[in-house]
Amino acid sequence: MLTNYLPILLFMLLGVAIAAVPLIINRIIAVYKPNPEKNSPFECGFPAFEDSRIPFDVRYYLVALLFIIFDLETAFLFPWAVSIRDIGWFGFFAMMVFLAILVIGFIFEWKKGALEWE
Repeated sequence: MLTNYLPILLFMLLGVAIAAVPLIINRIIAVYKPNPEKNSPFECGFPAFEDSRIPFDVRYYLVALLFIIFDLETAFLFPWAVSIRDIGWFGFFAMMVFLAILVIGFIFEWKKGALEWE
């Protein structure tokens, strides 16, 4: 029973060692010299000018979600394009339905004005 789990235990120990050894070496070798420039908050290349607890605009999240959706679309299109001859007409029409749903969602977002910044 233990022989079945021994390789898993070894891989786990090896993973922890690979993660821990560079951290330990860094603590031993690195020189810690703090200064105000290193410790200053960094946000988009300029110092913060407002409170960090202000709410973000919802459109920021909508654009991020749209990016993820269309990024995943391209991730699905590449394997589909490679295997189009093997999957036949069923695969072709399934992808067309998938793309139609994405286009309908894109048109909906466009009509709602989620892509426009004021």
